Amino acid sequence: MLISSKIIKDSGIQFGTSGARGLVEQFTANVCAAFTHAFMQCMQGQFEFKTVALAIDNRPSSPAMAQACVSALEQLGIEAVYYGVIPTPALAYVSMQDKIPSIMITGSHIPFDRNGLKFYRPDGEISKADEQKILNADTEFSSINVLPTLEISPRASVDYITRYTELFSATLLSGKRIGVYEHSSAGRDLYGPLFTSLGAKVFSLERSDEFTPIDTEAVSDVDKLKALKWSKDYQLDAIFSTDGDGDRPLIADENGEWLRGDILGALCSQALHIKSLAVPVSCNTVIEALNQFEHVVRTKIGSPYVIAEFATLAKDHISVAGFEANGGYLLGSDVLVNGKILKALPTRDALLPALMLLAEAGNHGISTLVSALPKRVTYSDRAQNFATEKSLAILNEGKLAPKELLAKLGFVDAAIKDVDLTDGLRLTLKNDDVIHLRPSGNAPELRCYAESSDLIHAKFYVDTALANVCSI
Repeated sequence: MLISSKIIKDSGIQFGTSGARGLVEQFTANVCAAFTHAFMQCMQGQFEFKTVALAIDNRPSSPAMAQACVSALEQLGIEAVYYGVIPTPALAYVSMQDKIPSIMITGSHIPFDRNGLKFYRPDGEISKADEQKILNADTEFSSINVLPTLEISPRASVDYITRYTELFSATLLSGKRIGVYEHSSAGRDLYGPLFTSLGAKVFSLERSDEFTPIDTEAVSDVDKLKALKWSKDYQLDAIFSTDGDGDRPLIADENGEWLRGDILGALCSQALHIKSLAVPVSCNTVIEALNQFEHVVRTKIGSPYVIAEFATLAKDHISVAGFEANGGYLLGSDVLVNGKILKALPTRDALLPALMLLAEAGNHGISTLVSALPKRVTYSDRAQNFATEKSLAILNEGKLAPKELLAKLGFVDAAIKDVDLTDGLRLTLKNDDVIHLRPSGNAPELRCYAESSDLIHAKFYVDTALANVCSI
């Protein structure tokens, strides 16, 4: 017999900010089964259920991982409902409605040679405490030798789209020209029909048979140029896309300019009349500058930390939500939209902020909404293939001597106003500009975020820091 905790430990896979992530070769059938058995032990200690839902993204490795998870469930006598390739929020939504746990096989935006497992309780994402229970569970199970054939149910896709089409009239997007950058997104078969059903003329853009690792928080220069060209060639009012598993949106305005995720989140929260927000420390301070929200709490980066604040906020505020710099929007309470109740969905979702933005823009351009915001601009990028150990060493150096680290990064004359260690090293300068360094929780990358009054200065901070960090 195999023991889950030993199999997981020996695999080298750990939980990051959004599920368990690792190299494809680490996710053997027995490793996937070990995680599944451990997750079931964690859930059976808290909930009653007989069924578990599963879905995958478009990575080549995802189907076999799903089969291994289902095989483990069969060993336990638990029925599996398989929804195939769908967005993560679609799986989360249907499983929450059914009050059953679920497993999403996805690596989100990380390269195709990696993958991951994301786990949901019947009431939402697992907590950090649940993660530790999964890692430490000593469940015994038999080796996985046969992978079962899986039949796909279409229900989750239908329910997810219906959640939004029921909120708006069929003429919401009449006259709008919307490009859908499909690439290999898990939701690419859903988005075009959704926008069409709301009256838009939809243009399918660059569908790919190969997995494309789109990072909504660090949009590539290639994708920036693509958006500008598509916007001009097709005379688009907006471009919509997501990361690999469809929980982080990527939206461009009528000029082909991609919106930052935290700007999108702020605009969505305004449109929904949200009273209190939980957002990661990396988000733009325009959120507070708007003076639109009764309370804003800053958290560590990662949806579990955002979600953990919802219960406290809900005690004093009628509506609660959160979002991240990567664009994922988390609805922490039921809200009223067009006189209809939209149920809470406390996990990252790409469609809600996109639809609320388009509805709010109406006959005006999206850029009009953005230009009306206080002038605080963020920019971010990452140093890839940057060892986590090296990132942590640099951050520890900066915590002890932040001014000296800034000098090594190329900012000799910078004066520091505040040091925030909530997540990584976030330095606010005397001029209120921000430089924030943080290792990725999912990949060997060092991320740099910067905030200033204009894009030129924000980009300068990031480019200069990343150009110098490798020599430290």
